[in-house]
Amino acid sequence: MVLILGRRLNREESGVRESPATKRKVFEMDQKLMGHEVFDFNSGSSHSESILQIFNEFRESRLFTDVVICVEGREFPCHRAILSACSSYFRAMFCNDHRESREMLVEINGIFAEAMDCFLQYVYTGKVKITTENVQYLFETSSLFQIGVLRDACAKFLEEQLDPCNCLGIQHFADTHSLKTLYTKCKTFAQQAFEVVVQHEEFLELGKAEVIDYISSDDLVVSKEELVFEAVMRWVYHHVDVRRPVLHELLTHVRLPLLHPNYFVQTVEVDQLIQNSPECYQLLHEARRYHVLGNEMMSPRTRPRRSTGYSEVIVVVGGCERVGGFNLPYTECYDPVTGEWKSLAKLPEFTKSEYAVCALRNDILVSGKRESTVAPRGMLRGMTTQYLHTDSRDWVTESKTLGGRINSRDVWIYNSQLNIWIRVASLNKGRWRHKMAVLLGKVYVVGGYDGQNRLSSVECYDSFSNRWTDVAPLKEAVSSPAVTSCVGKLFVIGGGPDDNTCSDKVQCYDPDTNTWLLRASIPIAKRCITAVSLNNLIYVAGGLTKAIYCYDPVEDYWIHVQNTFSRQVINLHNNFM
Repeated sequence: MVLILGRRLNREESGVRESPATKRKVFEMDQKLMGHEVFDFNSGSSHSESILQIFNEFRESRLFTDVVICVEGREFPCHRAILSACSSYFRAMFCNDHRESREMLVEINGIFAEAMDCFLQYVYTGKVKITTENVQYLFETSSLFQIGVLRDACAKFLEEQLDPCNCLGIQHFADTHSLKTLYTKCKTFAQQAFEVVVQHEEFLELGKAEVIDYISSDDLVVSKEELVFEAVMRWVYHHVDVRRPVLHELLTHVRLPLLHPNYFVQTVEVDQLIQNSPECYQLLHEARRYHVLGNEMMSPRTRPRRSTGYSEVIVVVGGCERVGGFNLPYTECYDPVTGEWKSLAKLPEFTKSEYAVCALRNDILVSGKRESTVAPRGMLRGMTTQYLHTDSRDWVTESKTLGGRINSRDVWIYNSQLNIWIRVASLNKGRWRHKMAVLLGKVYVVGGYDGQNRLSSVECYDSFSNRWTDVAPLKEAVSSPAVTSCVGKLFVIGGGPDDNTCSDKVQCYDPDTNTWLLRASIPIAKRCITAVSLNNLIYVAGGLTKAIYCYDPVEDYWIHVQNTFSRQVINLHNNFM
């Protein structure tokens, strides 16, 4: 294609000689450039970098500078335009009718000269070296001059420098400057490395509130609670005269009941500072009670920290299949925190059923049971067996009935540390459809059925002597009652006095007097109900009813609390592992 830039006349036809001045050139154009009248050219970042480099050379040689920034007596010649373009702080200073906008010398206080030098290096080059020595004051300077990019770079650098010896100091710095992300990372780091962090001086300089914030956390990572106690005492003894009055407040956040009993007796109780602090005695008493009663006594200080590997779980023992009704040997635990199920050691003698279960300290007891036997045709139905009692070393004769049901005296305890079932002392009287509960560190077996009669028999188990002892019998013999302990007494609620009726009686046992009293009757007469105690109140549910009732043992009255979604048969126990 030909592009005509000027019109050429045919001179030969007109008879006029063409003048060289009137000639126009004819250019041949590339097809690619046709239709494009503008060409955008971009030299990239090299242009801006070269300009900044030149301005920095101007600054260093004081060429075209129009303001001098004075910090700690040191003068820094600068260009107002460059400072204003980079910092809104200087833009406000120079572009408004402030005194500094008219003065050649501007003095800035509250920052270091070295920090100003690093700041100007960044402004004029876009680069700066952040070190452990300058990061703090460089952060403060960039915050003052509102340079967000440099401020964030300093915060990021601090995150990468976290160490057990400096994490608490950096956390305080982050808190002072409202750096939430950095603060959270420092706290998490300190919690995870707590055992090492407490060995450094920074921990000893923490305030009381900061120490409590750490030692009260369930997320504190420690291999044992003894380390938390030692950290607290080290902090107190560092300035003992000033910190002695807050010892009790600090110890309320240490989980003293979870200390090993030997350590508690040999280290905690003999500490002179604790002995001279009467306000701490109640905490010591609580720990002693926990060592005897276990999970029967619960408080915020009996809850394990997550890092110890211990957690409160719900344990399901045995049961039967929905189809066929076959007894199951499985023992499983559910962790509400993780939402996971875990298998434990299988239940021995799982062919038996209708046994009682309860938790004692951190272990589980299973007692009694029923076992059906089938007598072969032509065989005598009566049968007598003998076995050697492991405690008394005497031979015991026991009658059984083939083709009927055997009431077992066996008692098994699940050791949670070893994950095994151990056989312990047998009941004095075999039974099933009974209940067990723990009161003041001892296990009580209540009522039940022996295959012929409902039982009023009550037995008490002492785990230290491995003995069962008969105590005062129930006022009314029942099977399948609800049993729980509350306010230092044992309560037996409802149950079945025979095959056809249910009881509404509430029987209360006082271990101090070894006597039973009748209390206010429950509004419903049911068997197969379950009772749990919470905050000195008793809640009853199950028994093929939707209703949930609450009993106040101090005031001796019942109230209807709520209905469940459907009728329930519930069998629960107060305690967790």
